[in-house]
Amino acid sequence: MGEGYLLLSPAPYHILSYGTLLGTQVFHTFINSITSIKVLERPQFAILQRALFPTYFGIQTVAPVILAVTYPGSSVLRTALDGTTTPTGIGGVLHASNRWGVLVPLCTVFATGLVNWAYLLPETNKVTAKRRDQEKEDGKNSFDGPPHSDKMKALNKQFGKLHGISSLLNLITLVATVAYGINLSSRLE
Repeated sequence: MGEGYLLLSPAPYHILSYGTLLGTQVFHTFINSITSIKVLERPQFAILQRALFPTYFGIQTVAPVILAVTYPGSSVLRTALDGTTTPTGIGGVLHASNRWGVLVPLCTVFATGLVNWAYLLPETNKVTAKRRDQEKEDGKNSFDGPPHSDKMKALNKQFGKLHGISSLLNLITLVATVAYGINLSSRLE
């Protein structure tokens, strides 16, 4: 089978999608965010994060769907070695043998990305806007040291809660992505 056949198979698109998902998560979590908070003033950092998060969480939500659709089924060699076959695409993801190594990690990445993208991001942005308004009223930044008004204390607490949940979900997403990658690597022959 030539290179033309490979371009028509889902395998290269699956690997490229997985690499994009994992690379984006590792880069954003461990390099981009840490570097940005160190070199940018707090307001500029917030602006940057607000601009990046929709795309970042969008990738975390859409990539697992692409991975499910492009899931490569059993190769001829694997079928010959262990006698099992797994269908390509969604059927392969839903195959009973793939429940824990494929379905659960991909569903976890999708669900946590979706919760961050569709719920936590908009809620965090609402609280951030309220904090900016309260900063004007208080004449003091939300991130300055105490004392703070009772309204700002409540907003800071709400922001911290939302940010903490989002960060935890991001960590779960990264762990599930790595778990899927370990399973995927077991398919290499």
